[in-house]
Amino acid sequence: MNKSNLIFLDAETTGKDTADRLCQVAFKYNGEEFEALFKPPVPIQIEAMSISHITNKMVEDKEVFIGSEMYKKLSGILSEGNILVAHNAQFDVNMLQKENLEVEKIIDTLKIAHHLDKEGVIPKYNLQYLRYFLDLEIDNVIAHNALGDIRVLEKIFERLFQKMMAELKDESLVIAEMLEISSKPILMKKFPFGKYKGLRVADVAKTDLGYLRWFLNKKLEEREQGGENDENWIYTFEYYLK
Repeated sequence: MNKSNLIFLDAETTGKDTADRLCQVAFKYNGEEFEALFKPPVPIQIEAMSISHITNKMVEDKEVFIGSEMYKKLSGILSEGNILVAHNAQFDVNMLQKENLEVEKIIDTLKIAHHLDKEGVIPKYNLQYLRYFLDLEIDNVIAHNALGDIRVLEKIFERLFQKMMAELKDESLVIAEMLEISSKPILMKKFPFGKYKGLRVADVAKTDLGYLRWFLNKKLEEREQGGENDENWIYTFEYYLK
């Protein structure tokens, strides 16, 4: 596998709950960009509108995603064994699965960035934070717009790719390593929230296992109730509590 097999993708959605669906998709493959709005089967939540600025009025006359030309094109590309590149990829993959699109190979730039940040110097790993932390120069970008986000995504991927190339020296080896890293939960280094914000999880585990246990139960409960499956934090808490 090499970089010609990569599909850079981002989806804007009606929200983050179990019932929510995509309302905008953008992807880039072999140098060509594709982007469109779609009418979702559920209303766009106000919270989602405040982030993406996509309203229900904007999509009320759009076609549904399943069966659209973009759907057919993306389905064909994915069926050829190409690699989906996304930031916090499992969220996008879950949304695609709701549209009957299966993704076999995934590179998650959030996990790669976290993995390469050995000393934990990056305060946050969300897409736009990394854009400015890494001082990336990108034209024609609107934040939280699917097309703008894939342009940022591609730049972040390239920076991470070059860092790994410096060590591995081979494109196919870098892709293989990225796939391997992306296939597993990551061990979170620092708390970005709560009373221990900014502190290393390993240090908090030495003094307050009760806090880790409480937070783990909270994450598990959220998952069981159909909310976010925060696999990275669940894995991290379980790692230090075992």
